Amino acid sequence: MSNHPETLALHAGWRRDEATTAVAVPIYQTTAFQFNDTDHAAGLFGLAQLGNIYTRIMNPTTDVLEKRMAALEGGVAALALASGQAASMFSVLNVAKAGDNIVSSTDLYGGTWNLFANQLKDLGIECRFVDPADPEAFARATDDRTRAYYAETLPNPKLRVFPIAEVAAIGKRFGIPLIMDNTAAPLLVRPFDHGAAVVMYSATKYLGGHGTSIGGIVIDGGNFDWEANAARQPALNTPDPSYHGAVWSQAVKPLGPIAYILKMRVTLLRDMGACISPMNAWLILQGIETLALRMRAHCDNASAVAKFLGARSDVTKVIHPSTQTGAGAAMVAKYLPRGQGGLLGFELAGGAEAGKAFINNLKLLYHVANIGDARSLAIHPASTTHSQLSADEQAATGVSPGYIRLSIGIEHIDDILADIGQALDAAKG
Repeated sequence: MSNHPETLALHAGWRRDEATTAVAVPIYQTTAFQFNDTDHAAGLFGLAQLGNIYTRIMNPTTDVLEKRMAALEGGVAALALASGQAASMFSVLNVAKAGDNIVSSTDLYGGTWNLFANQLKDLGIECRFVDPADPEAFARATDDRTRAYYAETLPNPKLRVFPIAEVAAIGKRFGIPLIMDNTAAPLLVRPFDHGAAVVMYSATKYLGGHGTSIGGIVIDGGNFDWEANAARQPALNTPDPSYHGAVWSQAVKPLGPIAYILKMRVTLLRDMGACISPMNAWLILQGIETLALRMRAHCDNASAVAKFLGARSDVTKVIHPSTQTGAGAAMVAKYLPRGQGGLLGFELAGGAEAGKAFINNLKLLYHVANIGDARSLAIHPASTTHSQLSADEQAATGVSPGYIRLSIGIEHIDDILADIGQALDAAKG
């Protein structure tokens, strides 16, 4: 099959239903699957073969989504989950336990920061936040109990491109995988091409694009040697009491280099139950079919909005990859040659009050807590998506009191600019 993303998005993981010859992926809205006999059941539970047992663990509709995303990213296998938050949590819990730590970029979505700073802490896992402007900060924060590095490719809302290859190389020195949240940059960046070991998404955003379905997905690159530094990665190299003492790096070798993702499926997903519904998996598949077309429109429209805002005297700052300078501009050139994404932010001379007035005067753009819809969206992060963070934590993630985040959709650019312009004029009073 072609390696072109436009083709993979329509064809990877599926050709037709063998029973009916249907071309469209069916929605297998079922909880369970009948086994052929007791030997078949035992083989599935014992991992002698892969197959459907129970929709909490695996489902044929979800399987197509997983195969399609693995193909698009250049990975070996994937696991779809109930939300992006579940994907972030599982990607870490798969390698870390109480007493361990991870090192994360400071440039994070507020929900992920809160998850790592508080929920992981309550589970006994420390998250050490470092500024990715200096990749060696990851090395300095590493000790013998560091199990993973974590970052966002195009961080929401700071939009400062993460140095994937540089930090992945540091991780390989220590035997530490780099987990990349690629939610804001699908098709624009393939983190596996730059050395990342794991890629995850909130599929709710650009992958679906329609704003109807919550979902997440974790993709295993199959490119990380979990055995090379076994002491560094005990979760995959010591007997797992939750699955008959399986040593995952050994147990799955006949199935391919899928130790990381298979462990996640048959332990974390099985036990915690954060499964995606077949209906949501199907709806996200519908979005992926047009992802390549939509990403082009998102990128083109967002670049036009960035230029429009940059020419306004009442806008004091525009946050978009195109406005980066120096080392930041070099990262944009290296990692975003296919487009600079659909997100941007800006600050108004009138500060927080002007920002609120702008939001309240929008007519076309929706005021919602989401990104990546086909429609254009706007929000004030300090009072919403990042409101659980302290002032210092907000500043570290790139949120100021007057910061406005825009997720630019695929409407006609003239209509987008007209609505933003009239709202800015209204905010000036």
